[in-house]
Amino acid sequence: MSQTMQSIDIKNLTKYYRGNEKPAIDRVTLGITEGHIFGLLGPNGAGKTTMIRILCGLLTPTEGQITIGGYSLKSELAEIRKIIGVVPQEIALYQSLTAHENLAVYGGIYGLRGARLTDRIDEQLQKFGLEKSRNVQVGRFSGGMKRRLNLIVGLMHNPRILFLDEPTVGVDVQSKNVIIESLKDINQAGTTIIYTSHYLEEAEVLCTSLAIIDEGRIITQGSLDEIKKENNSTAKLEDIFLQLTGKSLRD
Repeated sequence: MSQTMQSIDIKNLTKYYRGNEKPAIDRVTLGITEGHIFGLLGPNGAGKTTMIRILCGLLTPTEGQITIGGYSLKSELAEIRKIIGVVPQEIALYQSLTAHENLAVYGGIYGLRGARLTDRIDEQLQKFGLEKSRNVQVGRFSGGMKRRLNLIVGLMHNPRILFLDEPTVGVDVQSKNVIIESLKDINQAGTTIIYTSHYLEEAEVLCTSLAIIDEGRIITQGSLDEIKKENNSTAKLEDIFLQLTGKSLRD
């Protein structure tokens, strides 16, 4: 695959939830370039999580065409699942199992076995500062430790494309720093990252390209410099975000 190809190509994506007249995603067309850290930003209810869930194959779109890593989401989902990692906003861990046991379960689901699985678990626990807690039940972990372990689960099979929905929400400063620095390393090693967050300063530092979504529509996209130019602004991303989406509270 060419280095300039799109990792993800979205055309006219629309999603209606049953009983709602207004679409959650409204005719979105978007390309995400291979090797980027792409930030999908927006207020509460803007459509971020819906879009991530569709791209991961967890929701069926109402309309539109999507290719991921060259595969059609509609007809080649099994192939797509081999090359993507998913880290949901909700902690998806077995609370009664230890860190090591959780990773053994999820690694097995991804097809890792024997020494390959053991080595991968050891490597990732060390990298994320959890090696001393490998045999501790996850229910006894702090919020930051759970977030780090949740991220490791999505990385066990070394995915080409990684989806992250609010990966640093509610964590301490030290855990957030470990997560952000690790994401930079993962990206440098070749993984394309699609990332949602409410932390705009974090996104401004981390992301190489961005899109702001509101009411299911993309209202601006590009690199940070391109977005600033398009909106005739030299302000911080947070100021541009408020300018485009308004200051009304979203629940």
